[in-house]
Amino acid sequence: MIVYDKENRTFTLHTNSTTYQMKVDQYSVLLHTYYGPRVTGADMSFLIRQADRGFSPNPSEAGHCRTYSLDTLPQEYSTCGTGDFRLPSLELELADGSHISDLRFTGFEQREGKYALEGLPAFHGEGGETLVLFLEDAAAQVAVELYYGVFPDYDLITRAVRVVNKGEGNVALCRAASLCLDFQRADLDMLTFDGRHAMERGMNRGALRPGVQSVGSVRGISSHQHNPFVVLCERDAGEDHGLCYGAMLLYSGNFEAAAERTQFEDTRLVMGIHPYHFRYTLAPGEGFTTPEAALICSPQGLTGMSRQFHRAIRERLLRSNRTGRKPVLVNSWEATYFDFDAEKLMRLARAAASLGVELFVLDDGWFGTRNNDLGGLGDWWVNQEKLPGGLAGLAGQINALGMQFGLWIEPEMISEDSQLYREHPDWVLCAPGRGYTRGRSQLVLDFTRREVRDRIYADLRKVLESAPITYLKWDMNRSLTQVWSSALSPERQGEVYHRYVLGVYELLERFHQDYPNILIEGCSGGGGRFDGGMLYYTPQIWCSDNTDAIDRLSIQYGTSFCYPACTMGAHVSAVPNEINRRVTPLETRGVVAMSGVFGYEMDLSRCTEEEKETIARQIRQYKACWDLVEQGDYYRLSPPDGGDGYAAWAHVSPDRRRALVSLVNCDLCAAPPFAVLRLKGLDPELRYRVNGEETYPGDVLMHAGYPLPLRRGDYSALQLCLEAE
Repeated sequence: MIVYDKENRTFTLHTNSTTYQMKVDQYSVLLHTYYGPRVTGADMSFLIRQADRGFSPNPSEAGHCRTYSLDTLPQEYSTCGTGDFRLPSLELELADGSHISDLRFTGFEQREGKYALEGLPAFHGEGGETLVLFLEDAAAQVAVELYYGVFPDYDLITRAVRVVNKGEGNVALCRAASLCLDFQRADLDMLTFDGRHAMERGMNRGALRPGVQSVGSVRGISSHQHNPFVVLCERDAGEDHGLCYGAMLLYSGNFEAAAERTQFEDTRLVMGIHPYHFRYTLAPGEGFTTPEAALICSPQGLTGMSRQFHRAIRERLLRSNRTGRKPVLVNSWEATYFDFDAEKLMRLARAAASLGVELFVLDDGWFGTRNNDLGGLGDWWVNQEKLPGGLAGLAGQINALGMQFGLWIEPEMISEDSQLYREHPDWVLCAPGRGYTRGRSQLVLDFTRREVRDRIYADLRKVLESAPITYLKWDMNRSLTQVWSSALSPERQGEVYHRYVLGVYELLERFHQDYPNILIEGCSGGGGRFDGGMLYYTPQIWCSDNTDAIDRLSIQYGTSFCYPACTMGAHVSAVPNEINRRVTPLETRGVVAMSGVFGYEMDLSRCTEEEKETIARQIRQYKACWDLVEQGDYYRLSPPDGGDGYAAWAHVSPDRRRALVSLVNCDLCAAPPFAVLRLKGLDPELRYRVNGEETYPGDVLMHAGYPLPLRRGDYSALQLCLEAE
């Protein structure tokens, strides 16, 4: 609900559990007054106090009043050059060379329904409302539109910004954040989700220190190193208590999330496109729209925050014509790598079909002259030497086994040893006069150019029309370097990073519109582009190239703070694991992978009879509980490194009548103590039958706990299926 109080000039956004408020002050500066648990719609500007602060200057309208300073006021969208020395949201480069901006409120618009962003991902659907606040820098002749979307049932508030040049000369944007959020407190912790290739999104938590602390990416992708999702929370906040603020940027390129603890013990959070090598020129009348940011405030701790993000992403971000359970798949990569022919693939397919697998995915190596990672990218036609019957012949045989057929692609990349490169060497990102910087022996196509995207789309369209393909794995295996486009003038090279992302989105949208029944799974060397922007186009993402069950515990744990299990591609692979050579039981690998979109990444034709029986049982189990994993409420019961010696989590049905509880032992010791696992999310009034045997009251399982068996064996696992009587 959006409420405008004309007398007090306040805008109040109410969700079911939270309130967000802004106020236009006496100088038409838009102030931020409150964001937190739901309260009445009173004017909360009484919380803002002013004093004469040394070296905090005063705007011209204030005259000689030394208590009014932009340097000390909580603002809704911060500027620079006019007295606020904290993190700016907007930086302009004007025709006179100045970088000054000064925004004042001029009006507003309130709408039913949630706004959309042209060419950019955004939350959507029923139940949303829109507020647009209009600001203007009169001297610069620049207008700024602040967009707010409100989904009360999800406690979700979205933000986006549009900057318009209303003058007669060019204006350059050097910074345009999607989100600015000021808190009149500094006693907060910041949670970030960081790592590296094959070890993504590890949760890191620390108290805000004086000054600026930030995470971000300048790799051209959101990156394995830092995720565009952060949390600010009270120091003592835990899973089930404390005030938590989650902020997610729906963007797949360079980003920055920065929090500043100020000199007067306030906090400012700014989130948006990273200013590194960003300079976007606006000609007269032109506008620029920032990516969307999403906010959820939870007075009930981290679990409450995560559950609301999960619901909002599942129901108001993901787009797919598919309903029901996603097929259990097998991916050919770790079974064959580049060394395969049709018969080798069919041996794997026959073994998979006999165990209950429903989707066969042919990974890298099926196209051009792709026999290793040195060539072939960009040549999207079938390698007839490997597959003389083409994809149609192979897919027909796989369909005859009762399985669907899927394919791996990497549309954004090109190999020097390819026909496409020999035809169009100018289609790669590279500054003139410099040698190539290669990643995985490949170069990056210039997706800022329409003709490049058109060629890739046309070639891949022929592939999709040639065979019954129901799934695509869209990969992207390197960061961007030599970011220079021959299609743009020198003064516009600061636009390439962002235009590249827009080009990726445009091509993905074409596939979504033209092939709505094809399921696209995103990937960037695993989780290098696991973000809300990609999820709008690809409703699931390969969570990590690391399929080791123990490493996946921390990867999937960190991912769960924002992203629901239905978005996480998770597969069982062979041991010793390809990444770290660890050996874990097949049962344990199944339990961990079953907490995402389930599948296999191994040569099933080489499994023993005992292993095949285990795999068939795992697949039956997943098919029986898939709705809990993909649609249920998720609870973190014990973190992988929390000192309990095990990691535990639960998926609970929305009606609380069913639950799937999973536990993996991480550490062993002699003479282990007895332990109990306290469950969450159950109905205290119901009794639950555990694994078809004993029954227990829900309140007992949550408060007293379930007795765990003594830990035996390396990396053993336990799974509990609960059904209400």
